[in-house]
Formats: sequence, C-alpha cells, structure tokens
Amino acid sequence: MKRAEDLRELLSRIDRRGYPAYKDTAGKYQFRNYTLSIDHVQGDPFAAPSKLSVIVGGKQGGFPEAYYDRSFRRAALQDMLIRRFYQKTEKFSFQAKGSGKSGMIAVSRPGQKILERSACQINEKNGEIVFRLEVGFPANGRTVNSRELEKILFVFLPECIEHSLYYKAYNPKQVSDVIALSDDQQFIRQELIRQNLTAFVANGSVLPRATGVSDRPMNGAVKFQSPSSMEVAMELPHRGKITGMGIRRGITLIVGGGYHGKSTLLKALEAGVYNHIAGDGREFVMTDDTAVKIRAEDGRSVKKTDISMFIGTLPNGKDTRAFTTEDASGSTSQAANMIEAMEAGTNVFLIDEDTSATNFMIRDELMQRVVHRESEPITPFIDRVTELYERFQISTVLVAGSCGSYFHKADTVIQMKQYVPVDVTELAREEASHFPLELGQLKPALAPEFRRVLSAKAGVRDRMKIKAMGRDAVSIDKETVDLRYVEQIADTEQTVLLGYMLKYVLQELPGGKLTLRETVDRLFEILEEKGMEGIYGGRYLPTGLAMPRRQEVFACLNRYRKF
Repeated sequence: MKRAEDLRELLSRIDRRGYPAYKDTAGKYQFRNYTLSIDHVQGDPFAAPSKLSVIVGGKQGGFPEAYYDRSFRRAALQDMLIRRFYQKTEKFSFQAKGSGKSGMIAVSRPGQKILERSACQINEKNGEIVFRLEVGFPANGRTVNSRELEKILFVFLPECIEHSLYYKAYNPKQVSDVIALSDDQQFIRQELIRQNLTAFVANGSVLPRATGVSDRPMNGAVKFQSPSSMEVAMELPHRGKITGMGIRRGITLIVGGGYHGKSTLLKALEAGVYNHIAGDGREFVMTDDTAVKIRAEDGRSVKKTDISMFIGTLPNGKDTRAFTTEDASGSTSQAANMIEAMEAGTNVFLIDEDTSATNFMIRDELMQRVVHRESEPITPFIDRVTELYERFQISTVLVAGSCGSYFHKADTVIQMKQYVPVDVTELAREEASHFPLELGQLKPALAPEFRRVLSAKAGVRDRMKIKAMGRDAVSIDKETVDLRYVEQIADTEQTVLLGYMLKYVLQELPGGKLTLRETVDRLFEILEEKGMEGIYGGRYLPTGLAMPRRQEVFACLNRYRKF
C-alpha cells in the first residue's frame, strides 16, 4: 500500500498535465488514522465525479462493539455517521475551484428514515468502517489542477473524517441515545407480534408533515393522543413505559370529514414500516414491516397474475387465473397490486379510498339490482375483506370517507376529528344495523397461485445502463420501470439498487426456470452472503445505494414489461 506522501508527490508531478493524468492516482493510500482508496477516476471534469472510499479500522474508530453487534443497531449507527459527515462536507463542497464538477464533495443525504446504505458500512465482526463518497477532481478547462485536489484530500477530507468517523468526536450520550432509540424501536416491532397488533402510534407523536414535499414534522401540529379504548402500554428497554394507540389485527376503518387527518394517519402508518430518526415525530409509529399500500394504477402492465379472487372470467373469455395486460384498468390494476402484495408476503393492506377504483371497492345495492351479480365479473373488495383476514391472515387498514358499507365489516372504526382519533366502533355498528348489507351468496375464493416463472432472458447485454429518476422510476437499457405508485419507496437510493437488482436478475439468474418468489429469495440470499457488492458486481461499490424491502423488489420486477 502506498503512503499519503506518495499521493502528494504524484499530485505535484501531474499538475497542469492533461486531465487523464488523474488516472494515475487510482489506488490505496495510508494516512495517519485511515486508508484512502481512490476507486474510480472520472474521465473529464464534466463527467460523473470520482469515487472514493475511506477505511477506518475498528480500533481506530473506537465505537463500542455493542453499538454494531446487531443489524438494527448497526443501521442506526451508520445512519448517524452519514448525517454527521454530510453536515461537515457542506462547508467544503465546491470550495476547491475549477471547471465542471471540480471541487464537488458528494455524500448520501439521508431523509427522516433510517435505511441500510452503501455510503457507510460497519463490519459487524471487527468494527471496521468503510465510508464512500464522490469527489470532483479539479481542473482548469481540461487541465489537471492538482493543488486544488490536494486541498480536498489533505485538508478538507481529513477534517470531515476526524469529526465524523471516530467515537472520540462525539458526545458519548449522543451516540448512546441513537443506539437506545434503535433498541426501543426494535422492541416495539417485537411487541406488535406479541400483542397481535398491526400498528402502534405513540401518544405525543407528530404525524403531519411540514409540506406536501417535505418529510419534516409540521411546527405547531396537534400531537397524537390515543382513544382510551385503544390505548396499549409498552415497557421499553431504555425509554421505559410508553402508551399509544394499538391497531389490532383484523379490519380497521379510518373515517372522518375532509382535512381532519385521515390520510395523514394512513401516511404515517405507511412510513411506519421504517424506523425514523429522533425529532421526526414518528419515532414510535411502528407498522408491521410487511405492510403494503394498495391503490389503483391505471395503465400498468400485468403479467400472468392470478386475479381470479376479484376478477372472474371476462366477457372475451380471457382467463384471470393468469391475467396479462399491457394497460390495466383501475380495477384490474388494484386487484393485481393486491395479489402481488400477497405473493410478496404482506400481512397488512393499507388502502385509501381516494386512490382506489370505486368499482373495485364497492357495488351498492341499487347498482346490484340493475346490473346483476352474474353480469359483473368484478367481486368487490368489500366481499373479500373478511375472507382475506380469516383465511389468509391479512389485515386491512382502510381510509373511508364516503362508503359506510364497510362499517358492516370493520372490527374497529376510528374517526379523526381535527387530527384527534376517536373510537366510534360501537356507534358505527349500531348505525349500520339500520342499513342491512345485502351481499348474496358468495363462494370462497380459490387461493391465488404463485407459480409465475420469469420469462427466459432475451437480448441481454453485458453492459446495461441504470438510471434512476428520483423515486418515480428506474431505467435499464432505456426500458423504464414506472414506480410512481409504489408509494413506500422512501429514497432515490433504493430506486437505484432496485435497478441493479433487476439487472442482476436479467444477467445472472436462469430465465424461464425460477418463480418470482424464488427469484426474490435468491436476491436476498446474495445480499445476506455478499452484501450489496454481490448485486452491484463492479470492481468497487459506489455510494448512493440503499436497501429496499422485499415488497418493493417484487413491485419492481412486476412492473418490468420485458419479462
């Protein structure tokens, strides 16, 4: 391994040469307390920035072993380091001058949710920290300006590293608080299972967000307070006793007037599949981590999905046990989304009436009198919601603003009044008794078949370009996978990794042999064995990747039109 001084001398030699001379800097260099690895050097100052990684040994980093011995603690600690490093780089980025991306120092910028990211990884066995970032190597035009790069590598970065990647740089209580929060959050997730809960919302939580485009908590928002009838208590390992609303497994309705907080509560439950940082307001809002937001998705492609539970034989004789379309309607797309979520292993459906297909959710009595059941291939969700829970153990949380028929089916009804939840279950049942629900005779659904096999790969190239378009889509070889309505993708970095997982499936897994479930199982086996490096497959692992859930991996594969 080369020394830091070797790098300094090299930079001095190549100053004012053509930009390709920077290629000579690639390699590892030993600094005083860490190793700097220049993994990839950009081709010119206007190209994507160079890829660097910093390796700090476990002894040098000094973080207690107990802080990274479990996956959820390690994720929280890594997240803390990324946030600190990002804060430190803000004052240095573009301070080194030059053309193009000269002087850029880019690291992951986490939002409110805690995710496993490639930006920072701690070895659970020895505590070694690997931190990844991007740097724009400075140039004047297309001429090396190594004096500016020397400032970045020998002044700016060491300061960021010194204040971010060593335990001694932190207030010990600050670190222990982060770990304690992760312990408490994990405890609540275990309690959801033990207490037979779909979700838990702690009293005092702040659910409203600052704006429609900001995930930060709203200032002055009404703090959450559970109805006494739904209140449960938990004794957390660090925080001690905590109380809040426990949503029991089964069928839960969230009702209320417009702008009273129905969708806000549902959005918090959607986000509750992830842990949140302290100060977010949703630190103790926890949802079964398999929960999936279900909605209509007009125009999506569907491939050989068994939607017969909801859609019977179509007038053209099309088989719905293996339904395929390039342009699904609202009802067929919502049916497909529901069945695919079952295939992905969900225990909870999260549904908002506003984003659902009306004819999928309900057919009122008058419509049934005019258009008889035998003339309608759609079995509405209201006819299956109880069966889904009793037979398939899938709970439902539904926001309903206009359809009172679901009162007949609900185990719990929560009314939101100016962001305050009220348990109105008994009232809803009493009022529903005055409006009998006529459902007629309905046969139990055939259990969906999950034997879909991904088609054999065709025309797959060795080099396939991945491009993420925010959280909305990922492009692979100019084929766009539309993810706009996969609403629980939390970060663009998850979208990027979804693209590489799709690429891995296309290039490495045997097409035409594995079922979709077997394919996803194989992807997560590789992640468990080799980490993100096993999926990415390059000479180095870049920054800018974050782990998605199994449910989002299924969603991505289901929306790729070329299978």
